[in-house]
Amino acid sequence: MPTIVVDVMPKSELLDPQGKAVSGAFARLGVDAFSDVRIGKRFELTVDGEVTEDVLAEARRIADEVLSNSVIEDVVGIEVVE
Repeated sequence: MPTIVVDVMPKSELLDPQGKAVSGAFARLGVDAFSDVRIGKRFELTVDGEVTEDVLAEARRIADEVLSNSVIEDVVGIEVVE
């Protein structure tokens, strides 16, 4: 069955405390290859049947209205994986 993957991230202008904590842990561990860490959410929506344009439109609507908080988050990706 196909799956629609929705990725949601905090808006770039907002502080990401989880990302800040991970970034601090990297520094303590001596990992210096990464300058910043941002942590988001991934949703996997299993589709019964074919992924049509209507199904993708519904996934976009759900991503904007239910899966993300538009005040503090952006939907950054919606893709179909088999």
